[in-house]
Amino acid sequence: MPELKDSKIAIIGLGYVGLPLAFAFSEKYPVIGYDINSNRISELNNGIDSTNEIKDFSQMGNLQLTDELEKIINCNIFIVTVPTPVDQYKQPDLSLIKSASEMIGKIISKGSFVIFESTVFPGATEEICLPIIEDISGLKLNEDFFAGYSPERINPGDETRGVKDIKKVTSGSSKDAASFIDNLYSSIITAGTFMASSIKVAEAAKVIENTQRDLNIALMNELSIIFDRLRIDTNDVLEAASTKWNFLKFQPGLVGGHCIGVDPYYLTHKAQAVGYNPEIILAGRRLNDEMPSLAALRLVKLMIKKELQIVGARILILGITFKENCPDTRNSKVLDLVLELQSYGAFVDVLDPICNAESIQSNPNINLIGSAEKNTYDAIILAVPHKVFLNDGIDWINSLLKQVSIFFDLKGIFPKDSSNLRL
Repeated sequence: MPELKDSKIAIIGLGYVGLPLAFAFSEKYPVIGYDINSNRISELNNGIDSTNEIKDFSQMGNLQLTDELEKIINCNIFIVTVPTPVDQYKQPDLSLIKSASEMIGKIISKGSFVIFESTVFPGATEEICLPIIEDISGLKLNEDFFAGYSPERINPGDETRGVKDIKKVTSGSSKDAASFIDNLYSSIITAGTFMASSIKVAEAAKVIENTQRDLNIALMNELSIIFDRLRIDTNDVLEAASTKWNFLKFQPGLVGGHCIGVDPYYLTHKAQAVGYNPEIILAGRRLNDEMPSLAALRLVKLMIKKELQIVGARILILGITFKENCPDTRNSKVLDLVLELQSYGAFVDVLDPICNAESIQSNPNINLIGSAEKNTYDAIILAVPHKVFLNDGIDWINSLLKQVSIFFDLKGIFPKDSSNLRL
């Protein structure tokens, strides 16, 4: 086993996970951040981070950023943080993590470590990724090189909890490897670490974190449907119920993004592969995927009651990213909400000053505007409560509405009497 002080780290994939991790490790070790996207590397080297996770590039003494593979050949620790999405059929897409494994197999040397952080189903590291590295490199796991899995726990848009402030789960391909990897992360994670009993346990822990959240939100969404039919305000019910010490106050809402809306499919894929159909998890996923159409229908019904013309109506959606204070639009369910409203014949504008505009401008169905005019809209939906919208306040929102109109405060952010509709 190498000494920690001799660690030369390569971070492969510089997105929401890899970039903050590279900065954290570079405080103690020489680090090279690698990404195949040359435009991303160019922006980062010019102090621009489109994810908004890194705002201060002044502390880069031990960090280099590159798109050249030969620059990481001399590293002895490779940490993989590439995306693991699902395809159009909701099946795991492991193409990027497989490519990263192939690349490592071409350059890894004896005594090196490979640590995966990308979300996968239990068994993927040992059954898919490590055999690729062995086949290409000719090296044997736990003889010539070592491996581990430490699931990412980045919370995009969270300004109070960075990578070092969240406890880290670690694991290794052998007892000694697990100990080395745990010590490596312990040296930078101030919140501490937890050494899992195996790589599979660490993989499973990651996918159930977000599966649990997905199911809890699905329950709240189903309750909101029931309470709407009972003409009860869901937020009022949750406020009352949360007075009990052990009630978990989740909120109804749109569930998208590259974690909660994706990770459960990795677990269900593996469950089905071993002959079990995970009914509860898939039911929660189906319900959450239906929420954009249900939210649109609820708005349309209220418009009919208020005798507002639906065909040709002007509707403004505030926020299109998958969560507040985050520029990422991947798998955002607000996109589905836009399409649903357009299917009723409404004209929909989207205002989101912090979103990654390039990812939206290529979508011909999304009319992303830079500012909104007063007294213009028949309805406004606060879909993503970015701080900038909350700072502008309810008076600003009301100024954009026509005299007879609807404000749909989707997540119930403002006081109840400020809006006509909430989930």
